[in-house]
Amino acid sequence: MIQLTAHMRILVAKEAADFRKGIDGMVALCRNALGEDPFSGTVFVFRSRRGTMVRIVVYDGQGFWLMTKRLSKGRFPAWQPFDAQSAHQLAQAHQLQLLLAGGSWQRCAAAEVWRPLAA
Repeated sequence: MIQLTAHMRILVAKEAADFRKGIDGMVALCRNALGEDPFSGTVFVFRSRRGTMVRIVVYDGQGFWLMTKRLSKGRFPAWQPFDAQSAHQLAQAHQLQLLLAGGSWQRCAAAEVWRPLAA
């Protein structure tokens, strides 16, 4: 697993993704559907239509990582409605860790981030 740190920019996609796509298809989703640069080092998180899988795409400076987690039983919780103007929502590293454990990342009770880290 790639190390998640507090300074990483994590974007959670609003819409479910078609997981039949490979790395190139998922990178195209980052660029076209989310309007973000996939080479920026941002961690992109996608949910399958059925909610049984989550995919993460990230560029590490040499190439793309494509990670998939499929639950053997149950589903990832439905993601709450996002802002209608945005195709994605920012998340914190601890929220992504909770999501990957099968929890509800949007209801995560943690200390508020009061000062952003410099990039």
